Amino acid sequence: MEKVLKKARAFAKNFRVEDGDKFRLKDFDPNETLGLKHEEGIKDRAADLLQQGVDVLADMQEKLYAQDRWGLLLIFQAMDAAGKDGAIKHVMSGVNPQGCQVFNFKAPSAEELDHDFLWRSGKCLPERGRIGIFNRSYYEEVLVVRVHRELLAKQKLPPQLVTKKIWKERFDDINAYERYLTRNGIAVRKFFLNVSRDEQKKRFLERLETPDKNWKFSVADAQERGHWDDYMDAYEDMIRHTATDYAPWYVVPADNKWFSRLVVAGGIIEALDGLNLAFPEVDEAKRKELAAARAMLEGET
Repeated sequence: MEKVLKKARAFAKNFRVEDGDKFRLKDFDPNETLGLKHEEGIKDRAADLLQQGVDVLADMQEKLYAQDRWGLLLIFQAMDAAGKDGAIKHVMSGVNPQGCQVFNFKAPSAEELDHDFLWRSGKCLPERGRIGIFNRSYYEEVLVVRVHRELLAKQKLPPQLVTKKIWKERFDDINAYERYLTRNGIAVRKFFLNVSRDEQKKRFLERLETPDKNWKFSVADAQERGHWDDYMDAYEDMIRHTATDYAPWYVVPADNKWFSRLVVAGGIIEALDGLNLAFPEVDEAKRKELAAARAMLEGET
């Protein structure tokens, strides 16, 4: 297990951003594989490595649940077809469903629009001992809402609050929120699956050409490609302003799914490894209770 932990820490470090001051999205290649792409049999080896990571995650999640001190919030953001669903499915495949919850945040409801932009996510935070996964999140408020300003009008904010500073103010609010969560025992890790425009097009066409994948595609997905540059600017600004040491981003190369899943697994393992997880120690009083229970069971006829 220690060998896998060491590999995961080293692997994830390449893509971790915790100081956004000098962050530039162009410095992160969506097709990056750390030179592994051209190795013979690499996909099979990657599958073996991922399974090792899944096994370690299962062990660590059991300790997280038993210890009941920390919660872990994992946030996934990406353009359509970047592979969020697949990464969550494969990386978390060995985790006990009782200790993990996934929430998909779509367009806000009328009720949600009548509250502050963090309200609906606050209801879905993980309990201590559990892993919570946000498939999209409150970060949509500085991404899609920023690209499509008409969505901001639907939030019915007082006009005097909608200024040129609103995105910076939301970044400040998010940073304060994530610091608050961390100080209350909820570790936060964020993953941006960085897919290239060409790869997204390839995956969209595959969805159109494969009947079993037609349900995944909508015309709106293709239309959003017209705003690609605006989205990239928004993602860059988002990471630049919200990457912190207590809630870092992982900018995950997403053009090769086998590689992106390894990076995500590495980041989650790294996060759990930093929580000093262990099964609760049994004190003397508890030992006496267990001994009494054993005697009772063994004394049954």
